Amino acid sequence: MFFAKMGLKKPMHYLVMLLAAGALIASPAQAQISNVDPNDAIDADLGTPPTSPDASTGSAPMAQGETVMQDGVPTEAMPADGSGAQPSDEPAPVAVPTGDTFQQDDLIGAAEGVFGKGAQGLGLFIEDILKKQGRPNGYIVGREGGGAFLVGLRYGSGTLNHRVEGQKPVYWTGPSIGPDAGANAGNTFILVYNLYDTEELYERFAAAEGVAYLGGGFNASYLRRGDVVLIPIRVGAGLRLGANVGYMRFSKKQRWLPF
Repeated sequence: MFFAKMGLKKPMHYLVMLLAAGALIASPAQAQISNVDPNDAIDADLGTPPTSPDASTGSAPMAQGETVMQDGVPTEAMPADGSGAQPSDEPAPVAVPTGDTFQQDDLIGAAEGVFGKGAQGLGLFIEDILKKQGRPNGYIVGREGGGAFLVGLRYGSGTLNHRVEGQKPVYWTGPSIGPDAGANAGNTFILVYNLYDTEELYERFAAAEGVAYLGGGFNASYLRRGDVVLIPIRVGAGLRLGANVGYMRFSKKQRWLPF
């Protein structure tokens, strides 16, 4: 019985030793095996950001507008938007506002509309006045007629063209006295200076002129009240010769009394 007990123990001992050895051999092999998802292995390289040139060289990224050396030549870096345009220090152009006076071409065109484009020397006549007096901020186009024998009368009507206030009707009368005789009628073009409020036109303006119409011709005179200056240019037909002094009174409505 002793041997029988000893015979059972030895086989059991060998069996335990064999199982322990198998466990030692299986554990390293199992540690080296891991489950891998094929999709994860394929997409792994897609999620990796590309290596920037600056990171590969270890240099810092260039700031916008920074000057760098390339092949020994200073080069300004490209703007961040890639447009290649360089910032400009020049200010933006400023729009020039339109002045409050009429241009020479506008005045000559308006005068030709009154006297006709065939009026010989009209453009040079107006140009000479503008050189001496400057550009007006208004003008009047109209017609007038008058006559005199020592004492004279004048009636006229037209339209005031003002640079700021636009167009307004205007009428005028004018008594005069002097060695003046004859009659004339025709168109009138009046240059208006320093008229900033059209209400200042409807007043009396002292006038003095020399008149010489022998069939027709140009005639200009000079009127002033305060800072407002009027230069009437007349081209008419008639027979009149002399000189006179008086005034011209402008109004908003037609008046028959000349005074």
